[in-house]
Amino acid sequence: MVDIRIPIGLMFSILGVLITVFGFLTRSDGGMYHRSLGINVNLIMGVVMLLFGLVMLWFSQRKKKV
Repeated sequence: MVDIRIPIGLMFSILGVLITVFGFLTRSDGGMYHRSLGINVNLIMGVVMLLFGLVMLWFSQRKKKV
């Protein structure tokens, strides 16, 4: 059976890293985050996506050991 957790985990991890880096590099640009009430949405969602991807990869590795 195909384990879908590996490609999903990889996709979310890679996108999470990219968006986190973009949010980190643009954190001083106040005009960019004016519409989101000054909240760096890219940084927050990038970290959330990275954590979700890592959890999916962890679950896929955990399943293989059992």
